[in-house]
Amino acid sequence: MRITDEVAAALADGGPVVALESTLLAHGLPPGRNREVATEVEGAVRAAGAIPATIAVLDGQIHVGLTDAQLDRLCAADSGFAKLSARDLGPAIALSRDGATTIAGTATIAHAAGIRVFGTGGFGGVHLPAAGESLSWDVSADLDVLSGTPVTVVCSGVKSVLDIGATIEVLETRSVPVLGYRTDFFPAFYRRESRFPLSWRVESPAEAAAVATAHRAQGLRSGVLLANPIPADAEMPSELHDRLLAEGMAKVAEGGVRGGDVTPMLLEHFHTSSGGVSLDANVALVLSNVTLAAQVAVALCTN
Repeated sequence: MRITDEVAAALADGGPVVALESTLLAHGLPPGRNREVATEVEGAVRAAGAIPATIAVLDGQIHVGLTDAQLDRLCAADSGFAKLSARDLGPAIALSRDGATTIAGTATIAHAAGIRVFGTGGFGGVHLPAAGESLSWDVSADLDVLSGTPVTVVCSGVKSVLDIGATIEVLETRSVPVLGYRTDFFPAFYRRESRFPLSWRVESPAEAAAVATAHRAQGLRSGVLLANPIPADAEMPSELHDRLLAEGMAKVAEGGVRGGDVTPMLLEHFHTSSGGVSLDANVALVLSNVTLAAQVAVALCTN
């Protein structure tokens, strides 16, 4: 594991550091825009008083914190970076591959590096059943990884193309506390609220940090999920959202799409049919989440 001098110094001094994933940049945003967002995201973390640590695997080497040149390489149109969940880290390292880390991969590395807070977009969850299925066996590794990795993940809930109710149930089963940040309902990524209520609400970064500290003090190995709704002015209109979701699900059914191909197809439909609204919403919520993550990291340093 190679940690930049800046990140290593902050960790050694007990300073606030925020882990950032790289899959958003390599796979979630178009070339050009992804590099701009990388700068914006790291800048937002710094503006809130913490040090950003974007995580990726380069030539089989884990990197915690990336240089400008490494970010350029990650965001290049022809980068060829593999998508690395936690299970993929060993093969990528052994075979000297380049890889962008998912939430599961990033959280695993962040914990190993001693980073306690991770800011991202939307968390993984239980996928909706495909055509002809009564239930889905496609469950994101993010859920199991957070159940055994004591980091605080700040996100905007899960995407509405997933089974939100089932996702919340799995988090409960895995003993992962879910905190609503100034909300009583689980966020649905593009939408500020789903219909699913939350048991716990916090009003400030200090309260979130206090919960994370108390949770860790009980000897529990699970992390904490801090659910931060998308900013109100960036929320996708409900009519547009519901229409795109219905159209996307119809396409899935017509095409007989199953398993892990369902969600990428639905999200691609959102991106291509929303006139840029979904992309702008994605960027806005990520910036909001990493800012809150930095504020929580600062608060943790005072506990």
